[in-house]
This record gives sequence, structure tokens and C-alpha cells, in this order.
Amino acid sequence: MAYVISDACVSCGTCESQCPVGAISAGDGKFEIDADKCINCGTCAGVCPVGAIKED
Repeated sequence: MAYVISDACVSCGTCESQCPVGAISAGDGKFEIDADKCINCGTCAGVCPVGAIKED
């Protein structure tokens, strides 16, 4: 299962630059994770300053 970004996202972009497979991009009001590209490594969740990224 892929990780997801909740509405708590503050659009800082930290997760996007840390994703090793480029699965994260800016969405409408928050960043989004492409579930097809996500390799479930958890790097994004580890760097999110507000804890907005969780395993789905």
C-alpha cells in the first residue's frame, strides 16, 4: 500500500525533494503521492514536519 498525504499538509515541499522515485508532486492545495510510483519506503513520512503523511 502506498503512502498518502492528509489535509494537514502545509505544502512545504520537503517530501517531494526526498522521494527517491519522484512519486510526489504539488496538487491542489497540498502535495500528492502517485500510488503507482510509490515504493512504500517511508522516506516522505520521515521528513514531513507536520506528520501529514501516513501509510494508506
